[in-house]
Formats: sequence, structure tokens, C-alpha cells
Amino acid sequence: MSDGSVALPGRPTLEEVARLAGVSRATVSRVINASPKVSPEVRATVEAAISQLKYVPNRAARSLVARATMSIALVVPEDAHRFFGDPYFADIVQGISDRLDDSDYVLNLQLTHPSSPSEKTRRYLLGGNVDGALVVSHHSGDHFLASIGESLPVVFGGRPMRAEGAPGRPTDYYVDVDNRLGAMQGTRHLIDSGRRAIGTITGPQDMPAALDREDGWRQALRDAGLSDERVAHADFTQEGGARAAAELLDRYPDLDAIFVASDLMASGALTTLAARGRAVPQDVAVVGYDDSRFATRGPLQLTTVAQPTRQMGIVMADTLLRLLAGEKPQRVSLLETHLVVRDSA
Repeated sequence: MSDGSVALPGRPTLEEVARLAGVSRATVSRVINASPKVSPEVRATVEAAISQLKYVPNRAARSLVARATMSIALVVPEDAHRFFGDPYFADIVQGISDRLDDSDYVLNLQLTHPSSPSEKTRRYLLGGNVDGALVVSHHSGDHFLASIGESLPVVFGGRPMRAEGAPGRPTDYYVDVDNRLGAMQGTRHLIDSGRRAIGTITGPQDMPAALDREDGWRQALRDAGLSDERVAHADFTQEGGARAAAELLDRYPDLDAIFVASDLMASGALTTLAARGRAVPQDVAVVGYDDSRFATRGPLQLTTVAQPTRQMGIVMADTLLRLLAGEKPQRVSLLETHLVVRDSA
């Protein structure tokens, strides 16, 4: 393995780093390329030698030698307003960035249309400009991103869907939580607290996470012998949550609890409930999903299903780095959720 370095006058070489660290040239290269096949002790020794010699790998030369761009695309099929306004994306990007900091790869953000990326984005992803891609917030109608793994290494944040209602390929790599189980946890908490007219505000119906959370809500109600008719669909935005809460109150005046598929939508729902004079949790209890900053930023603290979003980003990036290193990482990584009980329920 080579890091593609070119010896320049006055610059330390890979061989000098290896000699100072007392390891082989290949071992130094593995450390530089963030290979997990190096022990922590050896990695620390090599990094100390690199620091002492002030050695800097030549990325341009390395790209030519390895035929690699040393770039990874972060593809998010959402508009800019949703991307920058939803704390879910901030947390997952932070995790991705934390993991890539330990590698020599750079991250390029590609915001695309939810139903299909632009022709420019297609050309960029398939034109040899990146070595791999991370896809977050995938929608089922986007067949291009669902099949992009046939052309370059891809890891999805969340279970991908290749077509409306269809599961992903058996070779898809993705990192997710058990959204169905998380929704059941939140809904059971409402049931156990004595609520019986429990509604839900769902996310977009073309996203697996939204469908799984709705399914978990339904299953918990059915297990308890309760009605699962109180449903309002929204779009994972605060405004959508506010509108959906109004719809539920108009259609079901007996509503005494809401399981909301995201904290951002729950924040909007709380605004509507306050405007309608419904006290939370006395009149209507509310459970969200995410445990984001929206759960604790207002005067009423939100009970919510916590998912480890930042850790999801770390695992996504680690999985892709392992694929790029020629390894065979775990194909599906499911992280755990847990209920955080606060004021709203």
C-alpha cells in the first residue's frame, strides 16, 4: 500500500517516518489511510513520528497513484431549508465529520431534490469525482440513489427503499435504529399512563422511518385493544406538525394523547395545543421522537424516544471507510433507542 507521497527537497519521507517509528513503510501507509488493521499502540507510535518529523502526505500524488479522489459525497435529498433547520441533520453530519477527521478523506455536501437528483448531481456522483457516498434521508421515489450502490460504495443513513413500498437490495449497507420498536416504546408509555384516544402525527409516507414509526404506533394500540384511526400525515417540519395537530383536534375532539414521529413536528404540535387551550399533559399528552434540542428548548420539556443520531453518523462513515479499504464491514447496523420521560407525558 502506498500513500502516493513524492519526496521533495527538505521534506521528510514516508521511509523516514517508518524508520523513526521502527515499523515498515506499509504500516505507516496504513496509519495514514486510517486502516483499522493497525493496533492502537502502533498507531500512536507512528502518529508521534509523523508529528515529530512534521510529515505531510501528498494527497494529490496519492490520488494519482491510487486512482482515488479522497473525497466522499454526503447526499441529502432535501431542500436547504429542511436540511439546515432540522437538528437531526446537524447531529448526523457531526458524527460523520468526527469519524472522517481520523482519515484523509474530505466530505462534499450534495443537496438534491427528494424525488430525484439533478442531472448535474448524477454526473458528479458517477463521473469519478468521489470514491464513495453517504446518503441521508432517502425517499422511496428516488430510484437513482437507491441503485447508486451498483456503481460506487454507498452507505445509507436509514433503511433504503428501492421503489414505493419495496425493501432495499440485500447488498445495501445502512445504519438505522429500530423505528418500529421506538414508536411502540413511546406509544406504550402513553397507554400505561391511562391515555385511550391516542393519535399520531407521521412523517412523509415515502420514507421508511416514517412508515416504521407509524406501524409501531399502530401495533402498540392494537396490542392494547385501542383504535388506531387517529392519524394525521405531515412532513418532518415544525409547520407540518402544527397543521397536523390542528387536523387531529378538528377530527377527533376526544383526543387525549399524540405520538409524534419527530421532535420538530412535536414542537409545532405543542404550539397548536396551546393556541387551542389544551393543557399538556393534563388534556393531551405528547411524545416525540429524536431527543433533539427541540425536546428541551421550550418551557415545556418534551417526553421523547431518543435515538443516537450522532453515533449513527459515526458508524455510517466508519462503514464506508471500511468498504473503501477493501474490507467487508457489517452490512446492517441497528442502534438502540430509549424513552426519555419529561413534562409532556
